[in-house]
Amino acid sequence: MKFTDLFLLSIRMFTAKTSRTLLTVLGMSIGIGAILFLVSLGYGLQKTLLERITTSDSLLTLDVTESKSGIVSINNAMIEDIKQSQGVEEVSPAFQLTSQGRIGDISADLISIGVQPSFLKLGGFRITKGESLSDNNPEGVIITSSVAQVFGKNSAEEMLGEEISFSFFMPQAGGEEVKENDLQNNFSKLDLDKKFKIVGTIDGEDNVVYINSIALGDLKMDKFSQIKVKCNSQQTMGVVRDSILGQGLIVSSLSDTVDQANQIFRIVQIVLMLFGVIALAVSAIGMFNTMTITLLERTEEIGIMKSIGASDAGVSMMFIMESTIMGFLGGVSGVLIGLLGGEIFNQLINFVALRFGGQSVRLFYSPLWFIMSIIIFAAVVGFLTGFIPARRASKMDPLDALRYK
Repeated sequence: MKFTDLFLLSIRMFTAKTSRTLLTVLGMSIGIGAILFLVSLGYGLQKTLLERITTSDSLLTLDVTESKSGIVSINNAMIEDIKQSQGVEEVSPAFQLTSQGRIGDISADLISIGVQPSFLKLGGFRITKGESLSDNNPEGVIITSSVAQVFGKNSAEEMLGEEISFSFFMPQAGGEEVKENDLQNNFSKLDLDKKFKIVGTIDGEDNVVYINSIALGDLKMDKFSQIKVKCNSQQTMGVVRDSILGQGLIVSSLSDTVDQANQIFRIVQIVLMLFGVIALAVSAIGMFNTMTITLLERTEEIGIMKSIGASDAGVSMMFIMESTIMGFLGGVSGVLIGLLGGEIFNQLINFVALRFGGQSVRLFYSPLWFIMSIIIFAAVVGFLTGFIPARRASKMDPLDALRYK
């Protein structure tokens, strides 16, 4: 038989047994939809989390800090030495100072961190409101959301455009030999005669203010608490890391955390997929039952086909093509069900989140390769469920088939 003849015979089930065929396809759709819904939830949670904690630059960045022993300090000379290292593209230092911030008549103890504008980008910080630090506006500062609460504001957004001034507590030389609680001898207070303007906010639980280090040039800092070292590529990160570790510093990277998170999410996705596979297995059993009933109903027809010259392979192919088409249609409709269900669920979650003052998120994400794979998988399941009935049909004796009632 020609391929077109086999195809036309295979799609007769949509007109001859419409209800049963549609219910079989629907059963397969629910199984495929369950897999897509659950796995897309895993991908979506992974994508949402990583987008919030990383940027493309931060994945190539090493975080360098001093060791607890304090034998090796991060100073300008060491920073210049790291800049000259092979594989290093950019170095962005930061120094931390205890300070007191004043807005109007309100004062609060804050942690001030002097940074270059690139520090926030390399660290994966995301500006929630306003804009980031810029050399064109060196008096602009970034605050965490917790700072707003200290100054009696409901949200950090309300503080955008506010002017703030600082008093810094500068460590004195030899202060480490004085008792820790002897703050008067350890630190000297420096009132900076300069007004700063809050230009942006980031999420954070600590009372931290990020200040452009250019605006703090008068402090002449030569000791830094940490530096961000951006590498040329993932391949050079290991060499740069070993070089910095050899200088007695502590090195970590956000990419290590991301790798660990990805491993956890892979396990989560596998577990979620197993739940969907259970639903798919039930659907496959239903499809197998449908194909078995179809075989019994067409026994006499198979006898006639074989009597007039139909080959065993042609009869077998007719059943396999029929089950594969049902599996394919079940996969396509299952993808639509899964995507629609995910969209509805996501809208409901965002509606509740916004009502309680939260932020909207995208909980579901379906890569194109996964959608195509799941459709192919559904077709393969259809093929497998039709294989045994097709084999039985091909081995059937024409005379026995004609006598079957």
